[in-house]
Amino acid sequence: MTFQPVIPLSGYTGWRFLQRTLDAQTAAFVDSPVIERATAAFRDRIAAVRTADDLIADRPLLTVALGAFGLDDDIGNTAFLRRILNDGTTADGALANRLSDKRYAQFSAAFGFGDAGARTALGGFADGIVERFERRQFQRAVGAQDDSMRLALNVAEELGALADRPGRDDSKWFAIMGSPPLRSVFETALGFPPSFGRIDIDQQRDAFRDRARTTFGTEKVSDFADPDMQERLIRLFLIRSDAGAAATGGSGASIALSLLRGSAA
Repeated sequence: MTFQPVIPLSGYTGWRFLQRTLDAQTAAFVDSPVIERATAAFRDRIAAVRTADDLIADRPLLTVALGAFGLDDDIGNTAFLRRILNDGTTADGALANRLSDKRYAQFSAAFGFGDAGARTALGGFADGIVERFERRQFQRAVGAQDDSMRLALNVAEELGALADRPGRDDSKWFAIMGSPPLRSVFETALGFPPSFGRIDIDQQRDAFRDRARTTFGTEKVSDFADPDMQERLIRLFLIRSDAGAAATGGSGASIALSLLRGSAA
């Protein structure tokens, strides 16, 4: 039986409790028999996996591989996964590069089957995937009780990596928009409704930047690598999420309409 995280309260108060007990709860979770069996099997067998077909044929290993990138629900999509892995990420036409959800590109690049070749036998590869899997599965277990807490746990890891990535700020905002967990946190914290995602992609980017500047005093994604800034983001996200207020005023339709009108002016 897997250890179930303890989250006695919702919202920001519950978050503070989870933060205080995070190390102990995470350790208990990864030491549970289910997680230990999965990670031991991955460490034992992954070096022998040399192709996408090898990985897909070994369901226990594929479960850990997908779970490390938050792609657990794709376990049955074998044809799609084979294409993602075999295409790699270095070719412009690679399927993973064309998807808005960049977790697929991260997954494909990590294993390397479609790029320079399998990375599975490299030193430290198994440990790196296992560490990601353990973190993601703990987040998933937290999400089974409170999905807002799962999204909040994801913020530091994802934003830190994104903020340090070279490139223009515009590309980083597009990356946030292409990451379902990060997008959900920013969208809620900044007061955008679900209908916001239906407007033009460039208008969405501009709206994210404008609202971030108004709310947090900066539109630079790199500034969100700062732990204090992340805590402000998480606090606002959880307060608004807990209150059930995804928008800061007006209906979803009216906000989307106002953004469209503003861009046309």
